[in-house]
Amino acid sequence: MSQKVLMKGNEALAEAALRCGCLYFFGYPITPQSEVSEYMAKRLPQAGGLCLQAESEVAAINMVLGAAAAGVRAMTSSSSPGISLMSEGISYLVGSDLPCLICNIQRGGPGLGGIQPTQQDYLQATKAPGHGDMHLYVVAPASVQEMAGLVARAFDVADTYRTPALLLADGALGQMMEPVDFDAALSVRRDLPEKSWATTGHGGKRKKNIVNSLYLSPEALERSVLSRQERYREIERTEVLCEETDTADAEIILVAYGISARICRSALEAARAMGIRAGLLRPITLWPYPRAALLRAAGHAKHFLVVELNIGQMVDDVRVATQCHRPVSFFGRCGGMLPTPEDVLAEIVKIHESIREEGA
Repeated sequence: MSQKVLMKGNEALAEAALRCGCLYFFGYPITPQSEVSEYMAKRLPQAGGLCLQAESEVAAINMVLGAAAAGVRAMTSSSSPGISLMSEGISYLVGSDLPCLICNIQRGGPGLGGIQPTQQDYLQATKAPGHGDMHLYVVAPASVQEMAGLVARAFDVADTYRTPALLLADGALGQMMEPVDFDAALSVRRDLPEKSWATTGHGGKRKKNIVNSLYLSPEALERSVLSRQERYREIERTEVLCEETDTADAEIILVAYGISARICRSALEAARAMGIRAGLLRPITLWPYPRAALLRAAGHAKHFLVVELNIGQMVDDVRVATQCHRPVSFFGRCGGMLPTPEDVLAEIVKIHESIREEGA
């Protein structure tokens, strides 16, 4: 029987990374994710690895680039302002086709904002994590158990497609404690390609490898960008994850990820008890986005309600995915304020009443 361990989300993602073979961590402390680097500082030396506190987030992401170029599994973790500082290095990682894991345990913003949990970095993660034609593989856990499982998946996807992956969580998930079954979290693994591109030395037996994101030839740069787009299309075809709850007959479908989805699940149960046919579609991958699932749901649902801890950053993605076939409304809080299930239920009831009035 698998043994469960009670851990904080930050600790669980760090332990999962170590068990996935990540022996190199570079970071800089910032609330609410400092436990990640603290945990790595304790555990990595015991496993023969290296945890280094860089002088800044800018230095940390470039250290990740150097380690990844050598073919090892490397990661960093930060919170919102720190990820902004890393954006140039993230783009260099993409341009160099290097796999790694970046964890963002979000805090409020903009600016220094506050240390309370939010989801205010959705657009940064999915639309503009760095300059250039680029994407990151972005996963959004909704539990501590899923924090661990998605670390494993993110590393595997990163290695398979030679791309950085981003785990996007929030301060609530990073700080909350729940039981974690690491055997279950790490049970699904994939055969990974050999890293023949790594800068591991060649002893004169092969052509030397060069890791680089600079292309002075426009033709060469275009080939590089287009080749990467082909890998992105493959990721969109094969790596999308979402969870649906009671969506088959739902008139009202809530769309939420991470901690917001947990709040919505409680509201959904209350709505069903009142006879309101509500459902929940939870994107687990924020990029690629589960567009096909939302479009299918738009075939029978009458209204979509997006619930986030921001001012509505995911709303346009839902509208695009559903091809504007159905109304999409938004409910959320920001700055570290958390809505209650009762708040979300009140929004569901309002939408239900408006549907009934339109049908009368």
